[in-house]
Amino acid sequence: MSKNKQIAIFDGQRIRRHWDVEKKWYFSVVDVVGALSGSVDPRNYWKVLKNRLKSEGSEVVTKCNQLRF
Repeated sequence: MSKNKQIAIFDGQRIRRHWDVEKKWYFSVVDVVGALSGSVDPRNYWKVLKNRLKSEGSEVVTKCNQLRF
Protein backbone atom coordinates (compact mmCIF):
# COMPACT_ATOMS: atom_id res chain seq x y z
CA MET A 1 0.00 0.00 0.00
CA SER A 2 1.29 3.44 -0.91
CA LYS A 3 2.54 5.77 1.80
CA ASN A 4 -0.25 8.22 0.91
CA LYS A 5 -3.04 5.62 0.79
CA GLN A 6 -4.13 4.18 4.09
CA ILE A 7 -7.07 2.44 5.70
CA ALA A 8 -8.82 4.04 8.65
CA ILE A 9 -11.02 2.05 10.99
CA PHE A 10 -14.28 3.58 12.26
CA ASP A 11 -16.57 1.50 14.44
CA GLY A 12 -15.06 -1.67 12.97
CA GLN A 13 -15.56 -0.51 9.37
CA ARG A 14 -12.70 0.02 6.91
CA ILE A 15 -12.60 3.47 5.32
CA ARG A 16 -10.22 4.19 2.46
CA ARG A 17 -8.35 7.48 2.68
CA HIS A 18 -5.61 9.35 0.83
CA TRP A 19 -3.10 11.95 2.08
CA ASP A 20 -2.62 14.60 -0.60
CA VAL A 21 0.47 16.70 -1.32
CA GLU A 22 -1.54 19.73 -0.17
CA LYS A 23 -1.60 18.11 3.29
CA LYS A 24 -5.29 17.19 3.17
CA TRP A 25 -7.04 13.88 3.84
CA TYR A 26 -9.53 12.59 1.29
CA PHE A 27 -11.96 9.86 2.39
CA SER A 28 -14.10 7.50 0.33
CA VAL A 29 -17.68 8.77 0.55
CA VAL A 30 -19.10 5.30 -0.06
CA ASP A 31 -17.03 3.87 2.80
CA VAL A 32 -18.09 6.66 5.17
CA VAL A 33 -21.77 6.30 4.19
CA GLY A 34 -21.54 2.56 4.77
CA ALA A 35 -19.97 3.01 8.21
CA LEU A 36 -22.47 5.65 9.33
CA SER A 37 -25.63 4.15 7.86
CA GLY A 38 -24.95 0.48 8.45
CA SER A 39 -26.34 -0.17 4.98
CA VAL A 40 -25.82 -3.55 3.34
CA ASP A 41 -25.26 -1.77 0.00
CA PRO A 42 -23.60 1.60 0.74
CA ARG A 43 -22.98 2.35 -2.97
CA ASN A 44 -26.72 2.21 -3.69
CA TYR A 45 -27.51 4.11 -0.47
CA TRP A 46 -25.20 6.94 -1.62
CA LYS A 47 -26.74 6.90 -5.13
CA VAL A 48 -30.26 7.30 -3.72
CA LEU A 49 -29.11 10.00 -1.30
CA LYS A 50 -27.42 11.95 -4.13
CA ASN A 51 -30.64 11.84 -6.18
CA ARG A 52 -32.67 13.09 -3.22
CA LEU A 53 -30.24 15.94 -2.63
CA LYS A 54 -30.37 16.92 -6.32
CA SER A 55 -34.19 16.88 -6.33
CA GLU A 56 -34.17 19.18 -3.28
CA GLY A 57 -31.96 21.65 -5.14
CA SER A 58 -28.76 20.95 -3.22
CA GLU A 59 -25.55 21.66 -5.12
CA VAL A 60 -23.36 19.71 -2.70
CA VAL A 61 -23.08 16.78 -5.09
CA THR A 62 -21.18 17.28 -8.35
CA LYS A 63 -22.14 15.84 -11.73
CA CYS A 64 -19.15 13.53 -11.54
CA ASN A 65 -19.55 9.77 -11.83
CA GLN A 66 -17.75 7.35 -9.56
CA LEU A 67 -13.98 7.71 -9.66
CA ARG A 68 -11.44 5.05 -8.89
CA PHE A 69 -10.00 5.52 -5.41
